[in-house]
Amino acid sequence: MKARFDATGEVVVISGGARGIGAALAAGVNAAGGTAVVLDVVAPPAGVEHVQVDVADRSAVTEAVAGVLAQYGRIDGLVAGAAVQPRSTVLELEPAEWSRTLQVNLDGVVWLCQAVVPHMVARQSGSVVVFTSGMASTGYPGAAAYAASKAALVAFAKTLAAEVVADRVRVNVVAPGVIDTEQFRGANAGADREHWQDTIGVGDPEDVVGPLLFLLSDAAAMTGSVLTRERAFTKLTSFVE
Repeated sequence: MKARFDATGEVVVISGGARGIGAALAAGVNAAGGTAVVLDVVAPPAGVEHVQVDVADRSAVTEAVAGVLAQYGRIDGLVAGAAVQPRSTVLELEPAEWSRTLQVNLDGVVWLCQAVVPHMVARQSGSVVVFTSGMASTGYPGAAAYAASKAALVAFAKTLAAEVVADRVRVNVVAPGVIDTEQFRGANAGADREHWQDTIGVGDPEDVVGPLLFLLSDAAAMTGSVLTRERAFTKLTSFVE
């Protein structure tokens, strides 16, 4: 069975969509006939709509979303993927690093939802996807700030899902697994990279596009759920032509 998604006429906002998983998703949305609008501090690949914004800045996020709505008149999906992943032990963690991680990874999602979800509620339709990590439940040496932000996002998403379920807006979480992105390479050099490769494996950004398109689509009749992409699922893509 082959899955095909039709996003004709739909608009999907993707924070952190200039690189990695977000960039792969933007390409997937556009290929499905929709319009991906990337919110990022850096520019995405050519041909992708882009608004330069730091998601940690609430007023900038509000202004960016208002601009998207003014231009397109709708936002059907929000994928909040902007994140930073510094590495520092708990005992060496600087206050500025801790604050910045939570401001981007957690606050940025809150500001995006506050800007986008009221529009979805008014339309009685919409899908929001946020990202968590296996580190949220297991922890990982040197990743306290990142792991804490990802754990908090699960509770946040489940709460928001419960608050807007009557308005036909879905909020789900994806745990993409370990993906070979620029951010991953920066945070996991040397032995750490070998650890992930030798244990659960390292996938490609394109491996996550299918699960994300599913969660954005009306086929995902679910909310408040966490979709975990296992290592075996990475290998499955090699059989699908």
